[in-house]
Amino acid sequence: MPCVKSLFCNEFIDLMAIYSRILLKLSGEALASDSNSIEPKTLDKVVSIVRSALDLDVEVAIVIGGGNIFRGASLAKAGMNRVTGDHIGMLATVMNALAIADAFERNQIASTVMSGFPIGGGVCDPVDHKKAKEALSQGKVVIFSAGTGSPCFTTDTGAALRAIEVEADVVFKATKVDGIYCSDPANNANAVKYDVLSFNEAIEKNLAIMDTAAFALCREHNINICVFSMLDDNNTLSNILNGLTVGTTVSQNGDLT
Repeated sequence: MPCVKSLFCNEFIDLMAIYSRILLKLSGEALASDSNSIEPKTLDKVVSIVRSALDLDVEVAIVIGGGNIFRGASLAKAGMNRVTGDHIGMLATVMNALAIADAFERNQIASTVMSGFPIGGGVCDPVDHKKAKEALSQGKVVIFSAGTGSPCFTTDTGAALRAIEVEADVVFKATKVDGIYCSDPANNANAVKYDVLSFNEAIEKNLAIMDTAAFALCREHNINICVFSMLDDNNTLSNILNGLTVGTTVSQNGDLT
């Protein structure tokens, strides 16, 4: 096998087999700018990131959040009914998914949008894991929206669930932070970044980069999670797929395998 250089050491490591199918989780907040709920330049970055994976013949499914438009959990604290708030939040993810699909279409990337709950009028199809896997095998990007389709679950849990359903090899979470830290680096300049973690460690330390249910689902089904920054180079995802150690990997035993 060819060798590549780790970003975290000066040694060369053996390149593992490239993943054939991945689930990319995008936060809604990452799509936003100060003036827009959906920043066009960020959509272009998503296109570049996904294209870099497709160019490696990797099949890509996406789960998108809706926090740039609406956060049900936050408004629930202000008195809104939690179920109502979550339903509105899930609709926000559909809007983001349609925006990403439109960006893909303008850049000649075939895609399809699926929703966790039925939406009529030809807007998008309901989630069907068999149709999703068929679309992925045909080279289409499948964009999952509306989370799990039920209130009280985060889109992180939705990402883990969809990864299981489409038999993805790994979950990549693209955020504004370059990995998982012991505490929020935005509030703690001394926060320490982890290169690797086990699922048990992530759950026990209550690391908020993903919720406990998402970690538990991936642990049960042995699907690694890699957290990286989408603010970095557009080739970051393809670099990881090519074997570079970037971000933080969460696995069964806290290693890179």
